[in-house]
Formats: sequence, C-alpha cells, structure tokens
Amino acid sequence: MKDALGKVLLLPMLLHEEGWEALPKDVAIWIQSCDAFFVENEKTTRRFFKKIWKEMVIDDYQWFPIHQVEAAQVDAFVQVLKSGKTIGIVSEAGCAGIADPGQILVGAAQKIGAIVKPYMGPSSILLSLMASGFNGQGFTFNGYLPIDATERKKKILQLEQIVHSNSIAQLFIETPYRNNQLLEAILQTCHPNTQLCIGVDITGPTESIKTATLQYWKNNKPELHKRLAIFILGK
Repeated sequence: MKDALGKVLLLPMLLHEEGWEALPKDVAIWIQSCDAFFVENEKTTRRFFKKIWKEMVIDDYQWFPIHQVEAAQVDAFVQVLKSGKTIGIVSEAGCAGIADPGQILVGAAQKIGAIVKPYMGPSSILLSLMASGFNGQGFTFNGYLPIDATERKKKILQLEQIVHSNSIAQLFIETPYRNNQLLEAILQTCHPNTQLCIGVDITGPTESIKTATLQYWKNNKPELHKRLAIFILGK
C-alpha cells in the first residue's frame, strides 16, 4: 500500500502581486506534475497558475479549499494520496506549510508515510529577518498576537523581555487592516531604545525593510493600513 501512495508538493506563492521575479523559474514544471490542489484561496491560486502556465485547463484538476482545515478535508486529502495522485499545496502567500493551514495536511501525509517535497519561494519571515540585522541563529515566529488590548500588551512585553534577555529576535504579523493599531501598541508598550524592524510590501515595487529604534518610529510612523507587513523586535 505504501508504494501506491501519491506524493505532496509544497508550492510557493507570490508575496506581492508584482513580485514575480522572486519566484523560482521551475514553478510551472512543479504545477504540471500535480493531479490535485489543496489551496488556501482557490480563486487567487487559479489566477496565479494561469499566469504561469497559460495552457493549463483548470477543470482538469481536483481543487480543495483549506482556509480552515477540518477532519473532512484531511480525510479527502488522505484518500487522494492513497489513490496514488500527486497533490500540490499552495498558501495564500509565500511558502506552503509556514504560517499556513496546509501544515495540518503535511502532518497527515507524514503520518501515512507519503513523500513530501518542499519547494522554496519568497518567505516574508526569512527575507525580513535577513534584512533586519537581527540574530539569524536564534529567532521565533509568533504568528498573530492577541487582539484583546490587555493580552496584546502583555504579549509584546514578554517578547521584548526575551529579546533583551536572550537576543532572540521575535517576529509577528497582523491582519493588514490592523497594522497601524499594532504598531501603535508596540510604540506605547516597549522602551524607546528597543529596536523594531518593519518589513512591508516585500518583493513588491514599494518594498521597505527598515530597522530602527522605537523612538525613531514614533517620529516617523509609516502608513501600514491594508499593506502586507511583518514586525520584528530584536537587538
């Protein structure tokens, strides 16, 4: 039965709608080797694939949404794998399985012994860290911080303490329409000399990745509303 299993390809997605140069040149080849796709956003993935491979017949493939992975989706995923088909997993942005619900499917594939092949593309986590000047040997990606103001402040203080105690860079993100509120919470919570890197529109024409003290950011607040951003506290 194990020999009959299909395999899983983790396919990269654009970070920015104009960031095509950041994609590996072999993406079209990887897409063509798949029989089915489990994707975070079916509409944008279909459009993305057609730009890369114009001859693609969308309806020739099975499509499964994975915005929120539930037991039924995992069961469907496993059944497709057991039928011997190759599955492509695609995130809404960046690398599949990283800050992405597809990780649950990857875990299911590993559990039954299927081959999982990761293909690297642009990652806001790695690109922002590379450009930040912070510790690349010790860092933590925290995903989304709490929405509740009190809990968010508590979490920010915890992250700042880790930075100052252990020099471990702390990365986190926010829903684009709440970016400005998160930045304001950081400015109000942390010490003025604490350093913050803000990466925005990474791989796009308006890309900016800048590290500065919170005192600087207080006097030079960027407009982040509805822009794709990532934040790093570090030293």
